[in-house]
Amino acid sequence: MSVAELKERHIAATATVNSLRERLKQRRQLLLDTDVAAFAKSQGRSAISFNSTDLICCRTLQGHTGKVYSLDWTPERNRIVSASQDGRLIVWNALTSQKTHAIKLQCPWVMTCAFAPNGQSVACGGLDSACSIFNLNSQVDRDGNIPVSRILTGHKGYVYSCQYVPDQETRLITSSGDQTCVLWDVTTGQRISVFGGEFPSGHTADVLSVSINSSNSNMFVSGSCDMTARLWDTRIASRAVGTYHGHQGDVNTVKFFPDGQRFGTGSDDSTCRLYDMRTGHQLQVYSQQHEGDDNDVPIVTSIAFSISGRLLFAGYSSGDCYVWDTLMAEVVLNLGTSQNSHEARISCLGLSSDGSALCTGSWDKNLKIWAFGGHRKVI
Repeated sequence: MSVAELKERHIAATATVNSLRERLKQRRQLLLDTDVAAFAKSQGRSAISFNSTDLICCRTLQGHTGKVYSLDWTPERNRIVSASQDGRLIVWNALTSQKTHAIKLQCPWVMTCAFAPNGQSVACGGLDSACSIFNLNSQVDRDGNIPVSRILTGHKGYVYSCQYVPDQETRLITSSGDQTCVLWDVTTGQRISVFGGEFPSGHTADVLSVSINSSNSNMFVSGSCDMTARLWDTRIASRAVGTYHGHQGDVNTVKFFPDGQRFGTGSDDSTCRLYDMRTGHQLQVYSQQHEGDDNDVPIVTSIAFSISGRLLFAGYSSGDCYVWDTLMAEVVLNLGTSQNSHEARISCLGLSSDGSALCTGSWDKNLKIWAFGGHRKVI
């Protein structure tokens, strides 16, 4: 068979696949006769009552001299690690605002950081295309810096996101600009599995975010510049379990819903979306009407769910941080208009393990801790 014939067959097969994909999309649209909010309203449900005194800024963590790009909580909830454009990782005591560690990085262009489940190590990655591991119990060198205990190399593009597998200090997943995610053995520094890349069901652009299912740590979801989120099973690296469409821009952030059966996404298209893993359907879109030029529409940079899943916290490039009622798809609070709010883009946010506090990081070089105030019950 000649090259020309192969090309013709490839073009015909691609057209057939695209046609089937469009037909499948149309069939799914016919099944989506409602969404979560419409159904809830038909049942007489109303948005949760929330005001500015229910979630208050109780701490401002100052110490970085550059934009804050990433943060993560320890499982025991009282420590936070943050990564900044100043080329440092800082570990904070969230209760006292004190710095317990300040780690100077070999590559200042850090984009992500994560705590190990035992709270004894931190990981970070960035434009050096590697993920560096630091043991917080290591002896400092003569300059007072904690040495790198392990460098995970193998990605062919920047490392945009990293997360330890829950309850496994020796397993870590990264996502990269090389269009892949990798499961690592931190002890040996070796790659266990690569997700995407040469496999046809993988992402076709930079992978910006990962979230591991706390209910089933074999499953994780990734978000990409190809405008999709993909579900993966670490036991089956050769193909994605599911691909989720709907966004009209880069999927910057993904996060599993507390029950492990759904996940949320945030995108450059200024929307957050909720997807069901089992059906593959989009359950809800969380979006605000924006006036003016489409180029000025704020992008969603980071999301987190409350411990019950009733609230969705979403950080935006405008400096807003909306608290969405996930059931009614309504904004019940905007931390961006609260007293002591950030003065620039909110780049990252995360919830403590017990759900009692939210931490936000910003390009204004600060982190802020928000706690439920007064007699407000943690939701």
